This record gives sequence, C-alpha cells and structure tokens, in this order.
Amino acid sequence: MFSIGSSCRLPRFVSRLLMMLVASLFLNAHLAAQTQQLPYLNAGPTSVFAQIDFARMISDERVWDETEKHLQTALIDSGVVSALDLQAPDKAVKEFKQAIAALKAQDPKGAIRAFQRAVKIYPDFVSAHNALGLAYLDQQDPRAREEFETAARLDDRFPGPFLDLGLLAISGNDFAAAETNLLNAANLTLDDPRILTALAFAENGNHQYAKCVQTVNRVHALEHHAVANVHYIAAAAAMSLHDSNAVRSQLQTFLAEDPSNPLSPIARQQLAALATGRVATEQTARASSIEEVPAAAQVRRITFPNSEYLKTQLSDIENNPEPDDCDTCSPTSNAVSFPATPTEPGSAYRLPTFRSPQKLFTIHQVVDETALFFSVTSHGHMVGDLSLTDIHVRDDNKPPDKVLQFIPQSRLPLRLGLLIDTSESVQQRVTFEKRAAEKFIDRVLNKDSDLAFVEGFRDEATVAQDFTRDPVKLAEGIEKLTSGGSGTAIFDAVFQACWKLAAFPDQGRTARVLVVVTDGEDNSSHRSLKQAIEEAEAAGVTVYTVSTAEKGEDDTDANRILKLLAERSGGESFFPGNLRSLDASLNELPTVIRSRYLIAYKAAGFKPDGRFRPIHVTAEKDGKRLHVQVRKGYYARATLASN
Repeated sequence: MFSIGSSCRLPRFVSRLLMMLVASLFLNAHLAAQTQQLPYLNAGPTSVFAQIDFARMISDERVWDETEKHLQTALIDSGVVSALDLQAPDKAVKEFKQAIAALKAQDPKGAIRAFQRAVKIYPDFVSAHNALGLAYLDQQDPRAREEFETAARLDDRFPGPFLDLGLLAISGNDFAAAETNLLNAANLTLDDPRILTALAFAENGNHQYAKCVQTVNRVHALEHHAVANVHYIAAAAAMSLHDSNAVRSQLQTFLAEDPSNPLSPIARQQLAALATGRVATEQTARASSIEEVPAAAQVRRITFPNSEYLKTQLSDIENNPEPDDCDTCSPTSNAVSFPATPTEPGSAYRLPTFRSPQKLFTIHQVVDETALFFSVTSHGHMVGDLSLTDIHVRDDNKPPDKVLQFIPQSRLPLRLGLLIDTSESVQQRVTFEKRAAEKFIDRVLNKDSDLAFVEGFRDEATVAQDFTRDPVKLAEGIEKLTSGGSGTAIFDAVFQACWKLAAFPDQGRTARVLVVVTDGEDNSSHRSLKQAIEEAEAAGVTVYTVSTAEKGEDDTDANRILKLLAERSGGESFFPGNLRSLDASLNELPTVIRSRYLIAYKAAGFKPDGRFRPIHVTAEKDGKRLHVQVRKGYYARATLASN
C-alpha cells in the first residue's frame, strides 16, 4: 500500500518528493574537497526527502476493503501491499485504518499510537511497520529506521521499505546506502521513472557518474513528465565526467521538457556559459541561505471557511509557538545570513541555506550577519522617510554589535511571484480579479530591475508566465488562467512558489516577495500550513495574502490561515470583502511592498547552534512611536561557504 507498483501507480507523495528532487540542502564538511558544477543538488538532514507527506499513505486506503482473491493478487504483484498484509486480522486492520484517519486529520501522534497497536496485534503487518516508520520520521523520531528495516526484513519483495530506507540515507548524506536501497526498490518495481530518478540522484551523490547518466537514459525512455528534472541530475553527472556535449544535451532536454521549472533559469545560465566556453568548476558563490484566479459576478458561493481540516492546520501552528531552539530549521525569511564579505550598499545578496538548494559539495561557514526587511506605519499610513537613528533593533534581547547597512527596499531589485487561486470556489469572480491583478503588476514592477512570474493553482500549481520584466507578458499569463475544479492546494502552491523564488540565480541582493490571491480555503494540499510557512521563512520570501472571500464573519479559520502565512514571513494580509475593495487592496499593495526597509547588522553573541533568536524592532520619529511589521525571529544556523 505504501509503495510503488509496476503499473506506475506511484503514491502522490513520492511524485511530489521527486519533483522537488534537486531542491534539497547541504552536505557535511568532509565533502568539501569534491567538485560539482550545478547548484541545488543537495541532501542533508533537512532534505525534502525527510519530509513526509501522508497523502502517500492515504491515497490507496481503499485497498483494505478489497476482498476478492484476484484483486488481492494484483495488489501484491503491483507492490501496493505485502502478501503478509493480507493475512492481518480484522482488529489489526481496524487500527491501521484508524491511523490513516488520524493522518487525514493531521494528527501524526495519534496515528503513531494506532500504528503501534496494529503491529502489536499482528507483528508481521509490513505496511503498518513501514507507515509507522514514516510517522516517526515526520516527528523526527530515530525509531523510523528500525521500522523500515523491520518491514524490509519481513518481506524483501515489498519495495516500500527499500524506497524509504534509500530516502532516509539520502537525508543523512549516505549515498552508498541510498544507492543500494533504491536499486532494490527499482528492481522490485521494474521501470518506474520516479524511483529511477531517486536512484540517479543517489548515484550522482555516490560519484557513480556514468551509472547516473545510464539511469537517466532509462528514465528518458519512459513517460516521465513528473520528473523532467532528472535531466538536471544527468547534467551534473556529465559535468563531473567533463563531457560538455552531454551537459549541453541534458540541459537542453530539461528545458524542453519543463521550461518553467524553478531550476530552469540556472540551466539557461549554464548553457550560456557553455556557449561562451566559460563553465566554471564550481558554481559562482552565492551568499544566501536558504524543494499555479478568481471572479466578477455577485453570486453567493457555498464556502467552507471553518472546516475541521483548517482548524487542524491552525492548531498545529498555534499550539506550537516559536521554539527556543531547533535542530532542523533553516534560516528565516526576514532574518537571513549574509556573505562573509559584506556587499557594497545597494548591491545584491542571496538569502542563506534553503532546504531546497545550494551546491552538492561544499562546506559550512559561520556567518553572523543578519538582514531584516520591515515596514513602518503611522495610523495605517506607510512611513518612508526614516533614517537609521529612528530604528532600534534587539536580536536575542541584545543590540547588534554593528549595523552594516540600512536602505529602502525600493533601491533593491524585486523578485515577485503572483499566485492566483483558480479553483471552482472563485469561478464567478475571475474576470474582475484578473483585471485587478493586471493593474497590480503594472504598478509594482520596475521594468529596468524587477522580475516576476504568474502562477495559478487549484489542486495543482501551473506557471502561466515564467520570470519576465515585461508587464504585457505577465498580463497575458494572467489571461491564460482558467478556473474550475473543486480542489484548492494553497499550501502546496506557496511551498512551490517559494522554492522557485529562492532558486532564481541572482548574483546580488534582491527582495523576494510572494503575493497570494485566494479565499484561504485549502482542501487538497500535500504540504501542511506549517511546512508552507517554514519554506517561506527559509527561502527568504515575504508573503502578502489578499483574500477573495466575500464579506462575512471576520475571524474564520480561512482568514486566520491567510494572516499566519503573511505575518510569519513579515508580510501583511488584506481582507477586502467585495470586488470593489479587492481592486483597492491590490492598488495599495505596491506601495506597501516598496515602502519597506532593509537593515543588515552583525548580531551580538551569534552562534550557529540552531536556536531561535527573537527579534524586536522599534521605530520612533519626532517623539512618536511608530508601528513596525517584521518577523518575530530566526533560527541561527551555519550557511554554506562561498568558493
């Protein structure tokens, strides 16, 4: 049930995971001597591979209701369940289903208890052991490995545990073990392109470059739309083999198959370097830290702004406030580490270790310089004439050792993502909202320095117009968006868009902003609200949310979700309540975005210990205390060293 069949019935979790395959993180320092030309081929303890999406387990729940013998045989042959699973007593299956229900309710701890009861009743319950391992992994419980190994030992013909052991090994930078386990999974599932893509990733990390290219060629011979970025992996392997023709061919294939992939700009950059003979042995140093719309008619819609699903998403955030320390968190959006060598005023930077990117072979470097974006208002009006003497910062309850830079954001290039909800719930308003979005783009974009992309989302996200500085092309992208479909995956769309913004290969300092136009009623995401917020923070993206919901109850769960998405990243949320006010909100937003400030400073007593460092910023002018909108803090981590 939790794995892959030869019929390519791959659970959506694995599809999602491997679509973000090359967006993982950093490696241990002992790999620093190796070389790798393409960025964003990374692994590590905070890798996307270690982040479990329980939709994988939920998607085939119905198989436990199948009783006919020929159907059971087909399930075993396809790798959906183990033969031992079908011998599970009813009591164990009941506990298993209860665990799945807990996962649907975003209750992994409750699921763990039910899975534990299931394997206690029936110790040979292979799928329950494997699912328990996934639930442990979600809770960062080291018992995950033991459960995967138990499942593999019970049935060595069941591919699921080998897949999970392989992904777990990748998260621990053990590419040799990953290759062994993923090869087992691939052999048990025949030609599944997603498993083969994971195998190619492991082979590249294990320096088996020729094998990696061969595996990618196998993938290319199959239908592999969901994993086109396998060619990016092959290009990295070909670089290590010093085969520039193969590098060129793989990057060209990658761009042809997925031109709007977040890594496509890097691929184009590498192709341009190949064309001029300037391919470096290492990716140019980045200083940053760092894996798809709505309606005019006044028609009353049936909405679900207070669903149990939304309540659960909120409780996961609100019952777990910012911790005192965090071993696995990445740096946050408005508090991000700077390069070891400070840039000149007005120059550009990239934010630090995002769980989606950096070079594969690099070292860690302690960087104690921090940058904050913040906005200041007085009685609701933006204040744009502040000087450094008007601003006071306390980082971890201490003033900075030294302020390095203070400038208005308007002097920085803007990297903007516009996310527009195109699900059925907004179908009646789409025409009006398109017009408002087009006017917003025209007002906010500086054609000389800024870039933006447009993405629509239902249960899946689709890039309608990739990064461009041309407002006409962006307007055309907005016009391409069509509404329909009952699913709305807001958290997935935010997660993906943040990765896209972070992966863009800027060499200098930029401001990353994501504007999300939606009613906030997520019902289809594989990612959680918590994961979406963490990605925005880690990628250095400030989120602004604009609600399309009609005026009604103010404190709905959907509205609270939009507030959290924005405020946790240092952004703001807007709740117009009607179409006329929506136009006004989008008309106001460019001023809000452009009126922010950037302050960079050297934090006092900084240690890269993963601990949460609270931030407090105050502003005062002419004796009047002003309101400051800023992130609450960040996690202190080492960044990747520049080469």
